[in-house]
Amino acid sequence: MPQPQQEWTPTRYAHNGDVHLAFDRLNGSEGEPLLLVMGLATSRFWWPAGLCRAFADAGFAVARYDQRDAGQSTRMPDTATANPFKALFGKRGDAYTSEDMTDDAIAVMDALGWERAHVFGHSLGGALAQRIALRHPHRVLSVTSSAALPSDVSGPGVLRHLRFGLLAKLARAKFPEGRDGDIEAALTVWRGVASPGYPFDEAAARAWVEAEVDSGPRDKKAQSRQIGAQWHGPRLKELRHPALVLHGEQDPILRVSAARATARAIDGARLVTYPGVGHDLPAALWTDIAAQVGAMTAARATARPA
Repeated sequence: MPQPQQEWTPTRYAHNGDVHLAFDRLNGSEGEPLLLVMGLATSRFWWPAGLCRAFADAGFAVARYDQRDAGQSTRMPDTATANPFKALFGKRGDAYTSEDMTDDAIAVMDALGWERAHVFGHSLGGALAQRIALRHPHRVLSVTSSAALPSDVSGPGVLRHLRFGLLAKLARAKFPEGRDGDIEAALTVWRGVASPGYPFDEAAARAWVEAEVDSGPRDKKAQSRQIGAQWHGPRLKELRHPALVLHGEQDPILRVSAARATARAIDGARLVTYPGVGHDLPAALWTDIAAQVGAMTAARATARPA
């Protein structure tokens, strides 16, 4: 569905050195801070407005931001690698590190005036959410990792969790330059990741894409820079925060084994898998997802020393 920008505060920018990071907050949302981190090279506008409202109804102050190389944030200089597959397995990380990307999230929190926050990440954003908690443990209240790899898996270790059909199709796809190409690329991604067990509303998806045009789905250079960013931080087993791991059982990009490995590595993590769900966040689950995150928050509050 289209998401009217008036639901969100005007765009502001946080700064991590020379990197400018676009962010906004959901108007009227109050409660415990919740920072949303979207996936590979896609803008913050990919967060479903209905899910964000469900988070607000569950008692969260909701903010979202564009990672570097996405949306309205700083685009980094081109590197030698412009193929996401080569970047994923090449272990080069020419542009920046995953540590830099976690520091971007903290810069956004600082600009929001948030000392600590719950962090919810989807796809690549899920792995980054794990890393934010590992690198900045005192700034994070809880972690939700959705449709993501374990944060410390890399190179050939990724292979056991990947499904290559859709990824190969997207890698081969060619789109025209300009707005029309951006729209068609985004719609191709939407169709590919959609949940087979839930109806896909093509008209609503097109209306949303045309309202919030995003070049990320066709920008293989930006994708390569993000996915090639290497992680040198702690192992996932060192994460000590309350953690929720969500995954669609029909995810066309990542096998459920990725979620199981993540949950297994984090002591006390809760794993929730959804039948019929792909690599998206279908509307029928928004209330449940918000409730799952809210329940984890309530459990944390109960466990907090008096």
